[in-house]
Amino acid sequence: MAELQREVDKYISQFKEGYFSPLSMLARMSEEVGELAREVNHQFGEKPKKKDEADNSIENELGDILFIVICFANSLGIDLTEAHDRIMHKFHTRDADRWTRKNVEP
Repeated sequence: MAELQREVDKYISQFKEGYFSPLSMLARMSEEVGELAREVNHQFGEKPKKKDEADNSIENELGDILFIVICFANSLGIDLTEAHDRIMHKFHTRDADRWTRKNVEP
């Protein structure tokens, strides 16, 4: 994750504008999540694409979301590896017995 954060920072730092403000990034993230929802609805829902609608993919939309999440974290000085580790610890402890595990004998 650190390498991804460095790569995005290297890209963004070449522009005078730099990172957007947190509020602008949140708005951009919301836009990208909406685009993901549209793609998921096209692929798995009841709403087919229009004939003149551009091709896109869930993979591309997830990539856009990952990029903006990294930008958001970088702009706020958040280490996403540390954030990930804390969240996984929470899931391993708080939710340890919440879900039915696969291939576990009683």
